Amino acid sequence: MSHNPQDSGDWQSEFLTFSLYRVSHSKMRKYLDIMDHILESDSTNPKSHVNFPLLLKPRVGKMSSRESTPSSILMDRDDFDETTVSDGTLKSLLKQESELHLQIDALQIEIATLEEKLGKQEKGDELDEQDLEEFEAPEWCVPIKANVMNFDWDSLAAEVQFDVIVTDPPWQLATHAPTRGVAIAYQQLPDICIEDIPVPKLQKNGFIFIWVINNKYAKAFELMEKWGYTYVDDITWVKQTVNRRMAKGHGYYLQHAKETCLVGKKGEDPPGCRHSVGSDVIFSERRGQSQKPEELYELIEELVPDGKYLEIFGRKNNLRDYWVTIGNEL
Repeated sequence: MSHNPQDSGDWQSEFLTFSLYRVSHSKMRKYLDIMDHILESDSTNPKSHVNFPLLLKPRVGKMSSRESTPSSILMDRDDFDETTVSDGTLKSLLKQESELHLQIDALQIEIATLEEKLGKQEKGDELDEQDLEEFEAPEWCVPIKANVMNFDWDSLAAEVQFDVIVTDPPWQLATHAPTRGVAIAYQQLPDICIEDIPVPKLQKNGFIFIWVINNKYAKAFELMEKWGYTYVDDITWVKQTVNRRMAKGHGYYLQHAKETCLVGKKGEDPPGCRHSVGSDVIFSERRGQSQKPEELYELIEELVPDGKYLEIFGRKNNLRDYWVTIGNEL
């Protein structure tokens, strides 16, 4: 049973970058137009008349580096007719020109940065499309592409009660720039939306595994209790590079090199449950964004063999045989 999911992609990030690029480019042209206006002759005021023979040439195309700025934009006091320009007017013009140059330089740097970022996103989109073409889901997995917030959970709960539930909620980050410029390729949800998922209907007895981020530890414990679970353990995933070195990520105060998954239990042990298996620390290579280590799924399948498994907010890179996976990116 092959499966070729249709991934709409995260267009929001690319659209935002392109919009910022257009805004910066527009600002730079606006400043250049202002400079043109300053340097033009004013026939209504003879005292402010400027004899500037090297007027700026019309600018066409984009200017992404300082070298593309016309050399004639740099004014020289010798270019003015001192007999018709007061010293105060000249100083004012030169000051305005200097300020505009600083603004233009800053915008050129911003444009170059955005162009580089946009190029990386376009390259990433090409790789995503290539991965999508090559991707084939495991034969016995059950992927359900759906919006978790309006999915028919009642029908699912009526059909099956799960022994293990895994969820990686798209927690809302604490600040406007918590990842120091790293693009987040998924939509974040406020806590109240995550709380509304009717997890209690899906499981009478069993375990829940909740991935948590630093600023949501308290909320995750609160959520676990609200859903009827008792905290019993946690698992730490230490991220590694392909060379088995620690993979340091971005963080606000410290660089993040790990993720934590809280483990909760509800009711009785599922049938066939085994205790004291695996380890609460996983050393595994960091792969795609939001992709979790296979070792966690292997640990769960060892803890509850032949169980009924559900993943909420799942992605195609974590699809597994005999698992039901629900998410809008499948």
